[in-house]
Amino acid sequence: MRADQTALIALDWGTTRLRAYAVDGAGAVLERLSADEGIMAVPPGGFPETLRRHVGAWMERAPHAPVVMAGMVGSRNGWVEAPYLACPVSVDALARAFAEVPLGAGRIGHIVPGLTARDAAGPPDVMRGEETKIAGCGVTDGLVVMPGTHSKWARIRGGRIEGFSTFMTGDFYGALKDHTILGKLAEEPADPSGFSRGLAAARRPGGLTHLAFSARTLVLMGELAPAEVGPYLSGLLIGTEVDNGLAQAAPEDEIVLVADGVFATSYQAALADRGRSSRLVDPEDAVVAGLRRLVAARS
Repeated sequence: MRADQTALIALDWGTTRLRAYAVDGAGAVLERLSADEGIMAVPPGGFPETLRRHVGAWMERAPHAPVVMAGMVGSRNGWVEAPYLACPVSVDALARAFAEVPLGAGRIGHIVPGLTARDAAGPPDVMRGEETKIAGCGVTDGLVVMPGTHSKWARIRGGRIEGFSTFMTGDFYGALKDHTILGKLAEEPADPSGFSRGLAAARRPGGLTHLAFSARTLVLMGELAPAEVGPYLSGLLIGTEVDNGLAQAAPEDEIVLVADGVFATSYQAALADRGRSSRLVDPEDAVVAGLRRLVAARS
């Protein structure tokens, strides 16, 4: 990689993982790395050294390339706290609110702030890192869906992030599988046919905690195979999330799904089951494009 090819050094620095990308002027990733050195693994005062250890060679080869970071690195437990911005917020406002950190030799790094919003009932919601993916999706009016341990559904209007909602779907699935009687019923290898049955169950009245118990009773009555239990619970939880998320959408809204692997497959299937198509965006592509867009907005 020649020094003049790297136009941006982009980092997605979360709680458990650090991902970094050397990006050229056209947005192509020239080099990438991933390490188990999320913010919880960095000792107090250790962020500059950790950064140099991983991307120091890139920084030397491209001394004028901006170094921009997103994710939990900007939390109060990170390098420096980049205060939350309250929705609605534009990409330009995000770019203007970068936090600065010294990188040595007069070089300054930048950290993208997180976002906060409140739902109609008043409780607050927060995100860090996902705002960068939203910026990279190019959505003007619609929903950006980002599945995960804590799934985010962001509402975009006129290019601004109007608000968002978090669903603890991944956490709930892990809790049900690992810490309740339901998980003890599950057998491997899993039968994926249980997923569509869970999606259908999510439409029924009674509430999630009542419907989840049906995973046990259906097995007891011989109406659900133990191999279907895990996918059934996944379908039930994702179906419940999708139904509540789609309640925020207009029929004409574009839906962008930032996901890969099993998340992409499961959420696209759930959205299709509810009669909605979605445009799939790779999470890495969204992060890189988002950081490029934010840096350009500061120019």
